[in-house]
Amino acid sequence: MSTVREWLSGLANLAVLVFAVTSMLSVGFAYSARQILGPLRDVPKLLRALLANFVLVPLLGLAIIRLWPLERPLQAGLVLAAMTAGAPFLIKLTAVAKAEVALSATLLVLLLPVTVLYAPIAVPQVLPEADVSVAGLAVPLVLTLLLPLAVGLLVRARWPALARRSVPIVRHASTVALVVLVLGTTLANVPTIVELFTTGAIVAPVLLIVGAFVIGFLLGGRDRDVRHVLALGTAQRNISAATVMATQGFADNDTLVMVIATSLAGFALLFPAAAVLRRIESAAADRDG
Repeated sequence: MSTVREWLSGLANLAVLVFAVTSMLSVGFAYSARQILGPLRDVPKLLRALLANFVLVPLLGLAIIRLWPLERPLQAGLVLAAMTAGAPFLIKLTAVAKAEVALSATLLVLLLPVTVLYAPIAVPQVLPEADVSVAGLAVPLVLTLLLPLAVGLLVRARWPALARRSVPIVRHASTVALVVLVLGTTLANVPTIVELFTTGAIVAPVLLIVGAFVIGFLLGGRDRDVRHVLALGTAQRNISAATVMATQGFADNDTLVMVIATSLAGFALLFPAAAVLRRIESAAADRDG
């Protein structure tokens, strides 16, 4: 049985890699560098995104572990999720919501480098037992997220026809990888998930995801696209970064368990939320039309 779980975990890890690379490639193929980087000049929106992801959500995570009874390793896992932002799943969520995918890529370009610099400094301040480094966090994130985005942008600029033909292929690959990832992660961690439900510990990541969504939505401003993208982007924590820190910086496996639980809570809550936002977008488009 343990061999099956190990195989499923390995499959899920491979799916994470494929999903991250294909998601970022698809954005690079479909949008120009100007479309992605241009919104970064809007300083008020930039500051609201940083405030939501690196101040308010970490504070929410700390409040949750104080109010909800959790063992220390589980607390650490929730804090890791709260302090890491910028996940490739935002691309798929934004597409489901029919919001502006280029804007979600802009948000990732903003949040990923800040996470790399912020998390190794902030996490040990809250969790003294943590042993994390900028290099250990930066390398996998750069290789699987920022580098594929840069390659996609380069291909679009040099060979636009190739980029256009490649978009549906990489998008389909990312969808397949996402399905494999969700199934593999869930099946590999069934005993853990059951235990989190029976002990009530699953409430903590649910509160984090819901609270982060509300924070992003409220700070999104009047623009509907910005509001929806920031809500999804703030709620979808960077589980890849949290997993790297949980495996490298913490001895107790329960820290990783809580990171996985937060990931599954995100899948369970945010795709339905994106579908609701899609209906809102459709209704607004009908009114405008």
